[in-house]
Amino acid sequence: MCETAEKNRKLMSGIAIVVGLLMATIVPFLVQTSLARVLTGLMAHVEAGNPAFASGIPLFDFFYPVWRAVIFVAGITLIVISQEIMRGEDWTYPVAITLLALPAIGGMFMFLPYVSWVDGFPLPLIIALIGLAGFWSFIFLYQGEKRQKWSRFGALTFVGMLTTHAFTIGVGAQRTMATRPGYPLYPDFTWWLFNWAGEVNWAAAILLFSAVPLLAVGRRRGWWLAFIGTVAILAIDIPTQFFRTKTLDYLYGSLLGLGVLVFLVVPFFKQHLLAVGVREEDRKTAVTNKPAIHKV
Repeated sequence: MCETAEKNRKLMSGIAIVVGLLMATIVPFLVQTSLARVLTGLMAHVEAGNPAFASGIPLFDFFYPVWRAVIFVAGITLIVISQEIMRGEDWTYPVAITLLALPAIGGMFMFLPYVSWVDGFPLPLIIALIGLAGFWSFIFLYQGEKRQKWSRFGALTFVGMLTTHAFTIGVGAQRTMATRPGYPLYPDFTWWLFNWAGEVNWAAAILLFSAVPLLAVGRRRGWWLAFIGTVAILAIDIPTQFFRTKTLDYLYGSLLGLGVLVFLVVPFFKQHLLAVGVREEDRKTAVTNKPAIHKV
Protein backbone atom coordinates (compact mmCIF):
# COMPACT_ATOMS: atom_id res chain seq x y z
CA MET A 1 0.00 0.00 0.00
CA CYS A 2 2.88 2.36 0.72
CA GLU A 3 3.98 1.92 -2.91
CA THR A 4 0.63 3.35 -4.09
CA ALA A 5 0.90 6.99 -5.17
CA GLU A 6 0.05 9.49 -2.43
CA LYS A 7 -2.69 11.13 -4.49
CA ASN A 8 -4.24 7.71 -5.03
CA ARG A 9 -4.14 6.96 -1.30
CA LYS A 10 -5.85 10.27 -0.55
CA LEU A 11 -8.52 9.48 -3.12
CA MET A 12 -8.98 5.98 -1.68
CA SER A 13 -9.31 7.47 1.79
CA GLY A 14 -11.99 9.88 0.55
CA ILE A 15 -13.85 7.07 -1.20
CA ALA A 16 -13.75 5.01 2.00
CA ILE A 17 -15.33 7.88 3.94
CA VAL A 18 -18.04 8.62 1.36
CA VAL A 19 -18.96 4.98 0.72
CA GLY A 20 -18.75 4.23 4.43
CA LEU A 21 -21.17 7.06 5.21
CA LEU A 22 -23.61 5.79 2.57
CA MET A 23 -23.38 2.26 3.98
CA ALA A 24 -24.06 3.50 7.50
CA THR A 25 -26.80 6.05 6.77
CA ILE A 26 -28.60 5.43 3.45
CA VAL A 27 -28.30 1.66 3.02
CA PRO A 28 -30.20 0.71 6.23
CA PHE A 29 -33.28 2.57 4.98
CA LEU A 30 -32.97 1.06 1.50
CA VAL A 31 -32.82 -2.41 3.06
CA GLN A 32 -35.91 -1.82 5.21
CA THR A 33 -37.91 -0.39 2.32
CA SER A 34 -36.84 -3.28 0.08
CA LEU A 35 -37.74 -5.83 2.75
CA ALA A 36 -41.20 -4.35 3.29
CA ARG A 37 -41.93 -4.46 -0.44
CA VAL A 38 -40.61 -8.02 -0.84
CA LEU A 39 -42.64 -9.30 2.12
CA THR A 40 -45.77 -7.55 0.84
CA GLY A 41 -45.35 -9.04 -2.64
CA LEU A 42 -44.52 -12.49 -1.29
CA MET A 43 -47.52 -12.55 1.08
CA ALA A 44 -49.79 -11.59 -1.81
CA HIS A 45 -48.33 -14.46 -3.86
CA VAL A 46 -48.96 -16.90 -1.01
CA GLU A 47 -52.52 -15.70 -0.52
CA ALA A 48 -53.13 -16.08 -4.26
CA GLY A 49 -52.81 -19.85 -3.83
CA ASN A 50 -49.08 -20.57 -3.58
CA PRO A 51 -48.55 -21.77 0.00
CA ALA A 52 -45.18 -23.37 -0.83
CA PHE A 53 -43.63 -19.89 -0.97
CA ALA A 54 -44.62 -19.05 2.61
CA SER A 55 -41.24 -20.31 3.84
CA GLY A 56 -39.57 -17.37 2.11
CA ILE A 57 -41.20 -14.88 4.48
CA PRO A 58 -39.19 -15.79 7.64
CA LEU A 59 -36.01 -16.35 5.60
CA PHE A 60 -36.05 -12.93 3.98
CA ASP A 61 -37.19 -11.35 7.25
CA PHE A 62 -34.01 -12.80 8.78
CA PHE A 63 -31.38 -12.33 6.06
CA TYR A 64 -32.24 -8.79 4.95
CA PRO A 65 -31.71 -7.34 8.47
CA VAL A 66 -28.56 -9.44 8.91
CA TRP A 67 -27.10 -7.95 5.75
CA ARG A 68 -28.18 -4.50 6.92
CA ALA A 69 -26.26 -4.93 10.18
CA VAL A 70 -23.17 -6.34 8.47
CA ILE A 71 -23.08 -3.53 5.89
CA PHE A 72 -23.59 -0.91 8.62
CA VAL A 73 -20.61 -2.20 10.64
CA ALA A 74 -18.53 -2.41 7.46
CA GLY A 75 -19.36 1.22 6.67
CA ILE A 76 -18.35 2.39 10.14
CA THR A 77 -15.11 0.43 9.81
CA LEU A 78 -14.28 2.08 6.48
CA ILE A 79 -14.68 5.52 8.05
CA VAL A 80 -12.55 4.57 11.06
CA ILE A 81 -9.63 3.20 8.98
CA SER A 82 -9.76 5.92 6.29
CA GLN A 83 -6.81 7.82 7.77
CA GLU A 84 -4.73 4.65 7.91
CA ILE A 85 -5.52 4.10 4.23
CA MET A 86 -4.16 7.57 3.45
CA ARG A 87 -1.00 6.82 5.46
CA GLY A 88 -0.38 3.74 3.32
CA GLU A 89 -0.71 1.02 5.96
CA ASP A 90 -0.41 -2.29 4.07
CA TRP A 91 -3.18 -4.06 5.99
CA THR A 92 -5.81 -1.48 5.03
CA TYR A 93 -6.11 -2.43 1.35
CA PRO A 94 -7.25 -6.06 1.75
CA VAL A 95 -9.46 -5.04 4.67
CA ALA A 96 -11.09 -2.22 2.70
CA ILE A 97 -11.62 -4.43 -0.36
CA THR A 98 -13.37 -7.00 1.84
CA LEU A 99 -15.57 -4.36 3.47
CA LEU A 100 -16.53 -2.89 0.10
CA ALA A 101 -17.44 -6.35 -1.20
CA LEU A 102 -20.13 -6.71 1.48
CA PRO A 103 -22.69 -4.20 0.10
CA ALA A 104 -21.96 -5.47 -3.42
CA ILE A 105 -22.68 -9.09 -2.46
CA GLY A 106 -25.49 -8.30 -0.01
CA GLY A 107 -27.14 -5.87 -2.39
CA MET A 108 -27.18 -8.39 -5.23
CA PHE A 109 -28.61 -11.05 -2.92
CA MET A 110 -31.43 -8.71 -1.88
CA PHE A 111 -31.91 -7.70 -5.52
CA LEU A 112 -32.90 -11.22 -6.65
CA PRO A 113 -35.97 -11.69 -4.39
CA TYR A 114 -36.92 -8.07 -5.05
CA VAL A 115 -37.21 -8.49 -8.83
CA SER A 116 -39.17 -11.72 -8.26
CA TRP A 117 -41.89 -10.18 -6.08
CA VAL A 118 -41.79 -6.40 -6.63
CA ASP A 119 -42.49 -4.36 -9.75
CA GLY A 120 -40.55 -1.20 -10.52
CA PHE A 121 -36.97 -0.10 -10.02
CA PRO A 122 -35.03 -2.55 -7.78
CA LEU A 123 -33.80 -0.59 -4.76
CA PRO A 124 -31.23 -3.23 -3.70
CA LEU A 125 -29.39 -2.53 -6.96
CA ILE A 126 -28.43 0.86 -5.47
CA ILE A 127 -26.87 -0.94 -2.49
CA ALA A 128 -24.85 -3.18 -4.80
CA LEU A 129 -23.70 -0.24 -6.92
CA ILE A 130 -22.54 1.67 -3.84
CA GLY A 131 -20.31 -1.25 -2.91
CA LEU A 132 -19.11 -1.89 -6.46
CA ALA A 133 -18.20 1.78 -6.97
CA GLY A 134 -15.80 1.62 -4.04
CA PHE A 135 -14.67 -1.95 -4.78
CA TRP A 136 -13.68 -1.27 -8.38
CA SER A 137 -12.17 2.13 -7.54
CA PHE A 138 -9.83 0.57 -4.99
CA ILE A 139 -8.73 -2.11 -7.47
CA PHE A 140 -7.68 0.44 -10.08
CA LEU A 141 -6.18 2.97 -7.63
CA TYR A 142 -3.99 0.36 -5.95
CA GLN A 143 -0.40 -0.10 -7.07
CA GLY A 144 0.38 -2.28 -10.08
CA GLU A 145 0.55 -2.39 -13.85
CA LYS A 146 -2.57 -2.15 -15.99
CA ARG A 147 -2.55 -5.86 -16.77
CA GLN A 148 -2.36 -6.66 -13.07
CA LYS A 149 -5.24 -4.33 -12.28
CA TRP A 150 -7.46 -5.75 -15.02
CA SER A 151 -6.63 -9.29 -13.91
CA ARG A 152 -7.62 -8.39 -10.33
CA PHE A 153 -10.75 -6.68 -11.60
CA GLY A 154 -11.87 -9.73 -13.57
CA ALA A 155 -10.98 -12.31 -10.93
CA LEU A 156 -12.40 -10.44 -7.94
CA THR A 157 -15.59 -9.43 -9.77
CA PHE A 158 -16.31 -13.01 -10.84
CA VAL A 159 -15.47 -14.32 -7.37
CA GLY A 160 -17.92 -11.81 -5.89
CA MET A 161 -20.63 -12.75 -8.39
CA LEU A 162 -20.17 -16.45 -7.70
CA THR A 163 -20.22 -15.81 -3.94
CA THR A 164 -23.54 -13.97 -4.29
CA HIS A 165 -25.02 -16.71 -6.45
CA ALA A 166 -23.83 -19.47 -4.11
CA PHE A 167 -25.28 -17.70 -1.07
CA THR A 168 -28.59 -17.20 -2.86
CA ILE A 169 -28.72 -20.84 -3.97
CA GLY A 170 -28.29 -21.87 -0.32
CA VAL A 171 -31.16 -19.63 0.81
CA GLY A 172 -33.36 -20.90 -2.01
CA ALA A 173 -32.68 -24.48 -0.99
CA GLN A 174 -33.67 -23.77 2.61
CA ARG A 175 -36.87 -22.09 1.44
CA THR A 176 -37.86 -25.08 -0.68
CA MET A 177 -36.84 -27.68 1.91
CA ALA A 178 -39.13 -26.09 4.52
CA THR A 179 -42.26 -26.75 2.42
CA ARG A 180 -41.27 -29.96 0.61
CA PRO A 181 -43.83 -32.76 0.24
CA GLY A 182 -43.78 -35.13 3.21
CA TYR A 183 -41.73 -32.79 5.41
CA PRO A 184 -39.57 -33.62 7.36
CA LEU A 185 -38.91 -36.71 5.19
CA TYR A 186 -37.42 -36.58 1.71
CA PRO A 187 -39.66 -37.89 -1.10
CA ASP A 188 -36.79 -39.01 -3.35
CA PHE A 189 -33.16 -38.48 -4.30
CA THR A 190 -33.76 -35.20 -6.12
CA TRP A 191 -34.98 -33.54 -2.91
CA TRP A 192 -32.02 -34.35 -0.74
CA LEU A 193 -29.72 -33.58 -3.67
CA PHE A 194 -31.35 -30.14 -3.73
CA ASN A 195 -30.61 -29.70 -0.03
CA TRP A 196 -27.07 -31.05 -0.48
CA ALA A 197 -26.38 -28.62 -3.33
CA GLY A 198 -27.64 -25.66 -1.33
CA GLU A 199 -25.41 -26.33 1.65
CA VAL A 200 -22.36 -27.10 -0.52
CA ASN A 201 -22.89 -23.71 -2.16
CA TRP A 202 -23.00 -22.07 1.27
CA ALA A 203 -19.75 -23.76 2.31
CA ALA A 204 -18.09 -22.79 -0.97
CA ALA A 205 -19.31 -19.20 -0.57
CA ILE A 206 -17.32 -18.98 2.68
CA LEU A 207 -14.16 -20.08 0.86
CA LEU A 208 -14.76 -17.67 -2.01
CA PHE A 209 -15.37 -14.68 0.27
CA SER A 210 -12.29 -15.58 2.34
CA ALA A 211 -10.27 -15.49 -0.88
CA VAL A 212 -11.15 -11.85 -1.67
CA PRO A 213 -8.67 -10.04 0.66
CA LEU A 214 -5.90 -12.51 -0.20
CA LEU A 215 -6.41 -12.42 -3.96
CA ALA A 216 -6.56 -8.63 -3.83
CA VAL A 217 -2.86 -8.58 -2.89
CA GLY A 218 -1.83 -11.58 -5.00
CA ARG A 219 -1.55 -14.22 -2.29
CA ARG A 220 -1.43 -17.84 -3.41
CA ARG A 221 -3.55 -18.83 -0.41
CA GLY A 222 -6.33 -16.70 -1.87
CA TRP A 223 -5.90 -18.38 -5.24
CA TRP A 224 -6.29 -21.80 -3.64
CA LEU A 225 -9.34 -20.79 -1.61
CA ALA A 226 -11.05 -19.40 -4.71
CA PHE A 227 -10.04 -22.42 -6.80
CA ILE A 228 -11.32 -24.97 -4.27
CA GLY A 229 -14.57 -23.11 -3.70
CA THR A 230 -15.19 -22.83 -7.44
CA VAL A 231 -14.42 -26.48 -8.17
CA ALA A 232 -16.74 -27.54 -5.32
CA ILE A 233 -19.58 -25.47 -6.82
CA LEU A 234 -19.01 -26.91 -10.29
CA ALA A 235 -18.88 -30.44 -8.87
CA ILE A 236 -22.35 -30.06 -7.30
CA ASP A 237 -24.10 -27.60 -9.63
CA ILE A 238 -23.44 -29.45 -12.90
CA PRO A 239 -25.04 -32.78 -11.86
CA THR A 240 -27.81 -31.00 -9.93
CA GLN A 241 -28.85 -29.13 -13.08
CA PHE A 242 -29.53 -32.44 -14.82
CA PHE A 243 -31.86 -33.56 -12.02
CA ARG A 244 -33.46 -30.17 -11.21
CA THR A 245 -34.35 -29.16 -14.76
CA LYS A 246 -37.22 -26.85 -13.74
CA THR A 247 -34.69 -24.10 -12.99
CA LEU A 248 -31.51 -22.90 -14.71
CA ASP A 249 -29.99 -21.60 -11.46
CA TYR A 250 -27.37 -24.33 -11.38
CA LEU A 251 -26.43 -23.68 -14.98
CA TYR A 252 -25.89 -20.01 -14.13
CA GLY A 253 -23.75 -21.02 -11.16
CA SER A 254 -21.69 -23.29 -13.38
CA LEU A 255 -21.14 -20.55 -15.94
CA LEU A 256 -20.03 -18.13 -13.23
CA GLY A 257 -17.70 -20.82 -11.90
CA LEU A 258 -16.15 -21.26 -15.32
CA GLY A 259 -15.70 -17.48 -15.49
CA VAL A 260 -13.78 -17.56 -12.20
CA LEU A 261 -11.58 -20.41 -13.46
CA VAL A 262 -10.68 -18.43 -16.57
CA PHE A 263 -9.00 -15.78 -14.39
CA LEU A 264 -7.51 -18.31 -11.99
CA VAL A 265 -6.17 -20.90 -14.43
CA VAL A 266 -5.36 -19.19 -17.75
CA PRO A 267 -1.60 -18.51 -17.48
CA PHE A 268 -1.79 -14.87 -18.60
CA PHE A 269 -4.33 -13.90 -15.94
CA LYS A 270 -2.86 -16.11 -13.24
CA GLN A 271 0.61 -14.64 -13.76
CA HIS A 272 -0.59 -11.07 -13.37
CA LEU A 273 -3.07 -11.89 -10.62
CA LEU A 274 -0.31 -13.31 -8.41
CA ALA A 275 2.48 -10.95 -9.50
CA VAL A 276 2.09 -8.44 -6.67
CA GLY A 277 1.93 -11.12 -4.01
CA VAL A 278 5.02 -12.85 -5.32
CA ARG A 279 7.08 -9.67 -5.16
CA GLU A 280 5.91 -8.88 -1.64
CA GLU A 281 6.60 -12.42 -0.42
CA ASP A 282 10.06 -12.36 -2.02
CA ARG A 283 10.82 -9.06 -0.33
CA LYS A 284 9.76 -10.39 3.05
CA THR A 285 11.81 -13.55 2.51
CA ALA A 286 14.83 -11.48 1.58
CA VAL A 287 14.51 -9.43 4.76
CA THR A 288 14.07 -12.57 6.87
CA ASN A 289 17.10 -14.27 5.31
CA LYS A 290 19.31 -11.19 5.43
CA PRO A 291 22.55 -12.10 7.19
CA ALA A 292 22.96 -10.56 10.59
CA ILE A 293 25.64 -7.87 11.03
CA HIS A 294 27.70 -8.44 14.13
CA LYS A 295 29.43 -5.57 15.80
CA VAL A 296 33.13 -6.11 16.52
